[in-house]
Amino acid sequence: MFDYVKGVLEDKRKTEKGCFITIDNNGVGYRCEIPVSDYEQLPDKNSEMKIFLSLVHKEDIMYLCGFINRETRDIFTILTSVSGVGTKMGLTLLGEFDLYELISLVQAQNYKELTRAKGVGPKLAQKIILELKDKLMKVSVAGHISETYSRIPKEYGEAVSILQSLGYDDKEIQDAFSKVAIKPEQTQEEVLRSILTILSL
Repeated sequence: MFDYVKGVLEDKRKTEKGCFITIDNNGVGYRCEIPVSDYEQLPDKNSEMKIFLSLVHKEDIMYLCGFINRETRDIFTILTSVSGVGTKMGLTLLGEFDLYELISLVQAQNYKELTRAKGVGPKLAQKIILELKDKLMKVSVAGHISETYSRIPKEYGEAVSILQSLGYDDKEIQDAFSKVAIKPEQTQEEVLRSILTILSL
């Protein structure tokens, strides 16, 4: 129903119940709950911003969840498709782990690390991995780059594979890499964050 809203950041607040923002778009205020990791990246109040939306529809209530990046919103949708992972748990997981780390943990089937997230016990962590490994991993992260990506340094094969698993095609990935000035000291995680920022624009 909703993809995103672009407007002025009217309000932002962090409470015991979660992190919330209000975006004003032509006099209409959209209130969204967001992951704590996104909350920490918010601009100052009265700044213009774009937020990607997910409409949560329950029997007795409807509300919006918001995400700075489209990819985070899409992963949230996949996460909450796992039985036992509701809206709050999905936001908690995305607040604790960034996309790169979360996908890597699922691939490595490292359920113990997933229990770092509040409320995630060993059984739920194993269930998340079991149900997500096929959904998140369309390709394996093997650190390999085919000839198609000959212009991208081989050491970033893992980042390329993750971008493929998120549904980006060859041209989008190569174009994004061409716009990033990669420094030798940057980690895969830092490079991936930069690429995702470009792709979300």
